[in-house]
Amino acid sequence: MNEENIVVCRCEDITLRELREAIKEGYDSWDKLKRYLRIGMGPCGGKTCRLLVFRELAMVKNVPISKLYVRKTVVRPPIRSVPFNALEKEASL
Repeated sequence: MNEENIVVCRCEDITLRELREAIKEGYDSWDKLKRYLRIGMGPCGGKTCRLLVFRELAMVKNVPISKLYVRKTVVRPPIRSVPFNALEKEASL
């Protein structure tokens, strides 16, 4: 398997190639990548891709992951899944 075709974010189907291209284009932080590629915005809330993304950013910037991970980024993973029809019922009450 070609390394570039490895899926980094399963929720949004983002490959390592797409991630590296985005970083080259200047999307060089978790928040920028999140807005551009939607990484971390799937059902897992970044639980599976977060460290992979930070690893790539650390390699590009030539710094340890701990330097990038120090900054508090906003992570709001859902506690549990909620069906949309449950929200609709609450809104009509």
